[in-house]
Amino acid sequence: MKELEKLIDRIIDRVNVNLREPSFDAGPFVRHLIPFDQYVKFYAFYGLTPYHPLYFHFSHASLAGSYFLGKCVVDHSVLYKSDIRGDELKCKGEVLHKDCLAIPLHDDEVIRIKDSFLVKTLVHNHSHDPENPEEFLIQNAVALHYANIHGSSVEGSFIGPFSTVDLTTLHDCVIGRFAYVQAGELSHQEVAAGHIWIRCGDRFDFSYQFDPAVLDTYVAMEPGRMPTGAFIDFIESHKGTFQAVYDSGLTECRTAIGHGSSLSRYAVLRGETVIGDNVLVAQRAFLKDAWLGKGANAQENCYVICSHLGGDNVTAHGGKIIHAQLGQKVFVGFNAFLRGRPDTILKVGEETVIMPHTIIDLEEPVEIPAGRIVWGLVRNRADLDRHSVAASELVKVQGEWTLGEMRFQGSGSAFVRSFQHRIEHILEENGAYFDGIRNLGHAQKEQMISFNVIQPYRQGNREGIYPSIDIRP
Repeated sequence: MKELEKLIDRIIDRVNVNLREPSFDAGPFVRHLIPFDQYVKFYAFYGLTPYHPLYFHFSHASLAGSYFLGKCVVDHSVLYKSDIRGDELKCKGEVLHKDCLAIPLHDDEVIRIKDSFLVKTLVHNHSHDPENPEEFLIQNAVALHYANIHGSSVEGSFIGPFSTVDLTTLHDCVIGRFAYVQAGELSHQEVAAGHIWIRCGDRFDFSYQFDPAVLDTYVAMEPGRMPTGAFIDFIESHKGTFQAVYDSGLTECRTAIGHGSSLSRYAVLRGETVIGDNVLVAQRAFLKDAWLGKGANAQENCYVICSHLGGDNVTAHGGKIIHAQLGQKVFVGFNAFLRGRPDTILKVGEETVIMPHTIIDLEEPVEIPAGRIVWGLVRNRADLDRHSVAASELVKVQGEWTLGEMRFQGSGSAFVRSFQHRIEHILEENGAYFDGIRNLGHAQKEQMISFNVIQPYRQGNREGIYPSIDIRP
């Protein structure tokens, strides 16, 4: 383990050099976080399809339990049970539009991870950094349990557990636990735990801050220890069901899969589950007694339990839906947590937006009207009134508006349109509108994916380190 120990120390030093200005020490959060025997216990694996350019390069890295798709380069890094999903990378010849500029790509984009430590982290989409359009770079970075790095180049930064950096380039930043940031570009900033921040230039700025005491009940973390709280308790209660899938590489499927749909062999299905047409179920998703209508999806680290999704539903990475009935085209954002109970069912009307990192944890039955935008913490009907607004009302806002702990500045119409546009884009990318010939998406392209397994050294100084590997077509 000597090489692995030195590698982790090197990563910590690299991150800390970048975080001198915030004066943040990543070491206590990284050292001893993962028991060393875990690094040799789980294999890494990569996917092959005819639709995604193939190139993998791994050098002086530990990759235990991690998954790779698309073009990926990993050097001097530790990735533990992470998903590096490169099925939306830009291709040679595409043009990146930024402001009034058109930037053509001279090569296929590649995900490049260097001197970084990622634990159960999702990396997806493509770089939105116009200064480096061919490279989705994650360098000198730490991201902890169930963080999402989505379309965001990250350098010299620390991303706490259950946090999401979305369409944002980070330089030397600290992102607290369960924070969500979509702000274009940030440098030398600290984002508080539980801060939900969506900014688009001078068009709009949405900000909500969770009560720290309430947040601690859902996700808390002390240096050198695993995260704790209701989120981890929920995930741990279902952890055992995934082990058999990873041991065999086969999903136990007792239900018919609709036409044009894709069910990852690394997903878990239980109970009476129905999967309609054009549905995407990604790896590490968990479905139990779930009904997914046409065009719905359940992405990485999603749980859909005893719930009905009407169709064209987006359940973004890390979303959890328990004892709920969702109408058509309901959007459930990153790491949102929707928990009804058998006697307190959650009902959500069509075309409602459950914003990223929203917590709906019911103590009484709640019905959310159609076309609503919901954020924050909702436990009852009174909470819903304080933490939601009809989209038809928000479009009328121009200027400053507050509701409870939420602060909004700018054009409500632009804010609503941006969500509507993004939801349509996600549905298109996932293949929800496939008609048998046109509009291929992830659900169709990944039906015939094949997987190859790679293993680390199991003994000696390089125990837990993978040999240098270069994989080409």
